[in-house]
Amino acid sequence: MKRSAVAGLLYAALVVVFLLHNDLWLWDEAGLVLGLPVGLTYHIGFCLGVSVLLGLLVRFAWPAGLGDEEGGDG
Repeated sequence: MKRSAVAGLLYAALVVVFLLHNDLWLWDEAGLVLGLPVGLTYHIGFCLGVSVLLGLLVRFAWPAGLGDEEGGDG
């Protein structure tokens, strides 16, 4: 798969993550998962998933030449 196709899929995943951020379906849930409220457990998983997604974005969708240090301060 081409790098631009992977980048496009990762950008689409960003939209999905944006939509999943507010867990409206868990607001009235009073249960516990591993001793933690369901909403907190959801956000722990959410943060782990977003961390992986951002790592993939840096690896595959970072613009070429953006990190080059040409003509710096010294």
